[in-house]
Amino acid sequence: MPFLTESIFAGAARKVLARLCVGLCAALPGVAAQAAGDGAGPAVVASIAPIHSLAAMVMEGVATPRLLLPTAMSPHDYALKPSDARALARARLVIWVGPGLENFLEKPLATLARRSEKLTLGKMAGLTLRRARGAGLWQASDRGRGGSRQKPSGQGRAPAPGGDLHIWLDPRNAIAMVGEMARVLARMDGANGARYFANMRRAVAEISTLDAALEARLEPIRRVPYLVFHDAYGYFEGRYGLNAVGAVVVAPDRRPGIKRLRAIRARLRRAGAACVFAEPQFPRARAAALTEGTGAGVGVLDPVGVGLVPGPGLYPALLNGLADGLLACLAGRRRP
Repeated sequence: MPFLTESIFAGAARKVLARLCVGLCAALPGVAAQAAGDGAGPAVVASIAPIHSLAAMVMEGVATPRLLLPTAMSPHDYALKPSDARALARARLVIWVGPGLENFLEKPLATLARRSEKLTLGKMAGLTLRRARGAGLWQASDRGRGGSRQKPSGQGRAPAPGGDLHIWLDPRNAIAMVGEMARVLARMDGANGARYFANMRRAVAEISTLDAALEARLEPIRRVPYLVFHDAYGYFEGRYGLNAVGAVVVAPDRRPGIKRLRAIRARLRRAGAACVFAEPQFPRARAAALTEGTGAGVGVLDPVGVGLVPGPGLYPALLNGLADGLLACLAGRRRP
């Protein structure tokens, strides 16, 4: 399927804005003629840094959402601190992706935050959704090889069991999510409703500009095959038609044995991969050992924003960082 043109993407963004304006008029009668309300906004907790960044865009100038998970921690094995428990107990709104990603939040949301409103982004309508692909080499239908975008698993449905929950890595999903955040916040905090929607419009414009810039930057490397350590980037790869051909799945705290190393190297050769991409928590020397004798380079990709400063600027920095990492290793390398 050919790339979506900028005009189609802009049209989709306009549809989101139109739908949200209808919601604004229903939730805030007469607010268009008023200045943005004063006073502190509701206490909002966001689970992980990319989601917190989108919420911070929408809430800018009203209040600052609280980030629950430090950027250096994984959502898969995080344990709540007492300060986290207190924040959840005080929150009027908790924003998270959902079960399967932030598993550490499931029980606390039912107990500590039982009176809070929950915005489960993975279940909202209007998302482009993907299936998880797992370890091994992937079929051509599961990747964007040859310049076509990967086929999504669906739109507007909750991810099926085993679905890919890294939904924020597609800018179209980010646009849908900031829209839903603005709608929910405006309903909860009518005095600041106009400001939430103004912030949302700015966020949509910024993300749309970012999307167009990333498409242009990544065009030269779209056909170059590569492997990742685990299947976390399907939304980004699908959006820009990138040629990820498989995942090796290596534990960061465990050195692979000789047999496992040989199997991974054989997979790299079989795939014709130009690079293999680790994540920040993996020692670079360990990643280099996997590629020894294969001719493949080693790069680093980060799906959640490790080391980035939390706030409105984190989301653009995260996506630009993914593009930087891919280009640093793949630019100038062979094409199939």
